[in-house]
Amino acid sequence: MMRLGVFLLLLLPVFVGLNSCSDSSDYVSKNPNAAFFYPLDSVPKIYLYRDVSGGLEEEFHRIYTVKDQAGPHLIVEIYASDGRIKEAYNYNIDSLNLQDYMVVDVNQEKEKALLYKNQLFPMSLNENTWFAAKFKGIVDSTVMLSEVKRHLKRKEKHVVMDDEEPTLVFSDLLRLTVLNPFTRKEEAKQTTRISYFANGFGLVEWHNLNKTAHFRLEQVLTQQEWIKMITR
Repeated sequence: MMRLGVFLLLLLPVFVGLNSCSDSSDYVSKNPNAAFFYPLDSVPKIYLYRDVSGGLEEEFHRIYTVKDQAGPHLIVEIYASDGRIKEAYNYNIDSLNLQDYMVVDVNQEKEKALLYKNQLFPMSLNENTWFAAKFKGIVDSTVMLSEVKRHLKRKEKHVVMDDEEPTLVFSDLLRLTVLNPFTRKEEAKQTTRISYFANGFGLVEWHNLNKTAHFRLEQVLTQQEWIKMITR
């Protein structure tokens, strides 16, 4: 269940130095595919995803736009079903490239990862994107390199919460490498994920190839509705 400490995180910006911004003119992206990205709005929206392969596991994405001295940004915070914040993405609105990436360890300690590659959403439909970030490993003295290489599979009409919407379908190669800088040993695991970005919504669905994990957008909540849900 959601604990008070996690609830209090909802009231604070994840990235230091960001402030809410309500001028809609600030929210215009130059990315030609921006219609398939998340809505640009300073009012937080919470996406509730459910694992339809099992039916019990949930994941929440809290999405909102903020502004600092460098301009407006879009933040996507990822929460587990038990309320733990797991990671957060800070996107530049012009390009929709990442400016910052934050991970949270099992002790709920935040770490700003080192970004090597900052693209998760293409500027053109023919573009392959590459995200790569390094952060502390779970075991002492290790570091982790997380990579996502994405390319477009197709554009289609896809069902989103009972309505059909134009959707970009991507194939994502996910690779996670554990590095030990002292022994110079590394261990890597990779898998393929299919991701769906619908017009007016952003990410609405994702699954692995055999669909043993298959998350689908079930509801879009206001922050007030979410707080009421998780503090019951």
